[in-house]
Amino acid sequence: MTEQLGSAGAAGLVTLGEVMASMSATRIGPLHTARQFDMSAAGSEANVAIGVVRLGHRATWLSRLGDDELGQLVRTTLRGQGVRVCAATDPAAPTGLMIKERRTGDVGRVVYYRAGSAASRLSPADIDPALIERARILHVTGITPALSQSAAEAVGYAVTVARAAGVPVSLDVNYRSRLWDLSTAQARLRELVPRVDVIFASVDELPVLGAHDADPVRAAEQLLAGGPHTVVVTDGANVACSVGKGEVVRQPAFPVRVVDPVGAGDAFVAGYLAGLLDGFDEPARMRQAAAAAAICVSAEGDWEGLPSTAELGLVDRGDGTVMR
Repeated sequence: MTEQLGSAGAAGLVTLGEVMASMSATRIGPLHTARQFDMSAAGSEANVAIGVVRLGHRATWLSRLGDDELGQLVRTTLRGQGVRVCAATDPAAPTGLMIKERRTGDVGRVVYYRAGSAASRLSPADIDPALIERARILHVTGITPALSQSAAEAVGYAVTVARAAGVPVSLDVNYRSRLWDLSTAQARLRELVPRVDVIFASVDELPVLGAHDADPVRAAEQLLAGGPHTVVVTDGANVACSVGKGEVVRQPAFPVRVVDPVGAGDAFVAGYLAGLLDGFDEPARMRQAAAAAAICVSAEGDWEGLPSTAELGLVDRGDGTVMR
């Protein structure tokens, strides 16, 4: 069953993709020695949606979930965070699962059980074009088209609907070598480049899109020639840069003590897209993106540390600050 949303529910950000149940070992060590786990839900698109909601905007997530307890966990978690859920219940396939291990104090590992999941059966038939047509931004990632041919077709259809309706499209490359081979990723993602408005890519992901210049700004400019308006290049804890036609904005990362680096990229994207929805100029978008990422990695969890608008100023506080 797919939830029906009123016309007001689709305003803001619309995204689609897989959200999995997440189990995180509560103590450091090999996974087989773990005895207790924290349960949650996680997925790049969900992280971005939650981040945008916390920064004052609406977000809708489209997908499929299994008819199981893990599907209920995902559904109720996203609803609880203010994200509107439009996900078909698939009785023939399970909800995906990810298990996070803290192997050492500094190294984590993630195991995925997502082959044949309900979300991998996502297809254009699951996409309600009216939801996308009423959106202000459609956000997609390179993870969803890696799940299956039908999921790739769903992304392509959603982008087509958005373009026809004049809805801006953002793409986070999010290349995962464990999901698909490089040549397939290159073929599918390069097809999307001329059809999106904003691209988010790490320095290492630029070649996947066909930009091979060693200088990230020049590489981004190569992509701009194909159609996008803006290419945002991230480089971990180093300076991120936004490259538009005739404009380059550089944003240093805010110095923070990293507790959990997972979700930093999604937090950055959420901060940027929320700034776009607010009508901020490019420097303000980039600063908000960097602030959201810094605050997110200062807490454990993929999305738990995502900031509210009121909390963005925490990056300007010194170490040891206690607010009373």
